Amino acid sequence: MTISHGNRNAKRRTLGLMFAAAAGALAFSLPSTAAAQEKGVLRIGFQKYGTLTLLKARGTLDKRLAEQGIEVQWREFPAGPQLLEGLNVGSVDFGTVGEAPPIFAQAANANLVYVANEPPAPTGEAIILPKNSTIKSVAELKGKKIALNKGSNVHYLLVKALEKAGVAYQDIQTVYLPPADARAAFERGSVDAWVIWDPFLAAAEKQIGARVLADGKGLVSNHQFYLAARPYAEKNPAIVKIIIEELAKTDEWAGKNLKDVTAILAPQLGLEPEVVELAASRFTYGIKPISEAVLAEQQKIADVFSNLKLIPKKITIKDAVLPAKL
Repeated sequence: MTISHGNRNAKRRTLGLMFAAAAGALAFSLPSTAAAQEKGVLRIGFQKYGTLTLLKARGTLDKRLAEQGIEVQWREFPAGPQLLEGLNVGSVDFGTVGEAPPIFAQAANANLVYVANEPPAPTGEAIILPKNSTIKSVAELKGKKIALNKGSNVHYLLVKALEKAGVAYQDIQTVYLPPADARAAFERGSVDAWVIWDPFLAAAEKQIGARVLADGKGLVSNHQFYLAARPYAEKNPAIVKIIIEELAKTDEWAGKNLKDVTAILAPQLGLEPEVVELAASRFTYGIKPISEAVLAEQQKIADVFSNLKLIPKKITIKDAVLPAKL
């Protein structure tokens, strides 16, 4: 998620309006009473980035739901595909991932629904190289070994970067590894490049001098999506509404307090403040309801993956959206 240094102040000034609009639209589509919710436990899947991690650290959602007799259980995942697998098997009710994971999950018949999204953050993910690499362009990746987490948001970045460079996807060697294993392979020289997102991206830049070959700017939007298990969302719309409200409040606070964001996230993520500050500078804040335009972008990604046989069948993204009355 991205706030470029040059544009950060302007984005901060617009946050209030963005959140007001988002909250209003979301409130219109979800009921304001908790009468229909199921009491008990809410299980949230999160990763090492973004507003959900801040929400967990600040504890505002836990406090608000505790007043209604609901316990929030936070479950960390290394990446989006693993999180959505947890959602699909019933161990998670709600979570956040990038653009590609819900497409792979929907193609595997996961019973999920899109709830909301953050604004585009194209510089929050990149193709990186070891600092001593002689590669100068994406075109030079032809025939090379490239590490990535299969089905993560960076999967689409790689596809689009290769397309722009005139390299067929089949002409590279993909090495599918989760972030920790990919970092190890990258450091020992087992792969030529690594496609990764923040804060792993920022950590590689700051800690081992990794060089950015290409980020998502001009190639991908890199939205972050909030998703829920369909049965949970259908039975507990008021709880989903509360989650979105608390995320919006956290987003608004974070956009105005980036130093505090760094101070909170550094111990949460187990990373040095300078690493977290770099990653946080590329975050975007301003949760929004899912729009037709965003759904169209997701459909385009799904069609690309289908054409490349990366997913087993064609899917319709709108099948994973709840009716407006919910």
